[in-house]
Amino acid sequence: MLVDDLRTNLLAGKSALSENYTVLTVPSAVKMLEALKWCRPELILLDVVMPEMNGFEAIKILKDRPDTRDIPVIFLTALSESTNELEGLQLGAVDYITKPFSPPLLRQRIRLHLLLENQKRELQNYNDNLQDMVESKTKTILKLQNKILTAMAEMVEGRDGVTGDHIENTQRYLRSLLSSVTNAGLWPEQSLQWDIELLAQSSQLHDVGKISISDSVLKKPGKLTEEEFAEMKQHVSFGVNFIARLEDGEEDSRFLQYAKTFAAFHHEKWDGSGYPHGLSGEDIPVLGRIMAIADVYDALTSERPYKKPFSHEEAVGIILDGNGTHFDPTLIRLFEEEAGTFRREQ
Repeated sequence: MLVDDLRTNLLAGKSALSENYTVLTVPSAVKMLEALKWCRPELILLDVVMPEMNGFEAIKILKDRPDTRDIPVIFLTALSESTNELEGLQLGAVDYITKPFSPPLLRQRIRLHLLLENQKRELQNYNDNLQDMVESKTKTILKLQNKILTAMAEMVEGRDGVTGDHIENTQRYLRSLLSSVTNAGLWPEQSLQWDIELLAQSSQLHDVGKISISDSVLKKPGKLTEEEFAEMKQHVSFGVNFIARLEDGEEDSRFLQYAKTFAAFHHEKWDGSGYPHGLSGEDIPVLGRIMAIADVYDALTSERPYKKPFSHEEAVGIILDGNGTHFDPTLIRLFEEEAGTFRREQ
């Protein structure tokens, strides 16, 4: 697009360029802005000194509009002072050519600028495609990692006769409780930062320490002796240490931080009678208190080597009975409201 208020300059410019380019001539900056509503040139040759609106005023408008800011502008003008040239470049022009111009030089400058613009577009397209490729690969890797994690967690759970449903079930219960906490506005300094899906994925490692417990203890159909129960309780420290080794060098891994919290605190009890640290009340991290409810509900409603499954109603009753002893009273109120969503076919 060639913009000049003098007809002779428009004719001269079109004559110099029409062999190589389609040239639209426009007699004023105001007309240019109107034409840009229906025409999108690859480059604008813009005169500076024009009535109504000069070139410097016009380029400010072009650069302020999202739909025209990326169109390269070359000032083509009789003004030759360096201050004028500097002002034009500072306003966003890509070049400044003084009149009278040499047609071969004008064509060469335009060719170079259009080549640069084409390379910029190709680079942008490459970057966009590269970003899409990176996101796709990242999703694939995360999906694969989650599958590996799930398989490992199910293998650990399967050692004591628990099916892989335990992982899926506890994740579902955990999501429900986490969402309830967030919706209720509880512990906002923490809950507003939660990534619930990431928390659900990391919860798969809450019992990973069971991999270190002997089969004779894990699979015992009856009540454990004191010595056997002492060994069973060690699965918490085994799990925490295992996750801590994975954390090595991962300074900002929320996934592993969440996983370690679930592993470390899901057997603590509100009244301090839990293990391994005998923490009580608010000293138990809220994620550990939430995981305790999800884990116990699934343990109650699942078949184990030492028991038959309880019904949903029985399990809910047992958990409600643990209000203020085993479980956080605030979370029990939320659980009572959400318990219907926990129900599954026996």
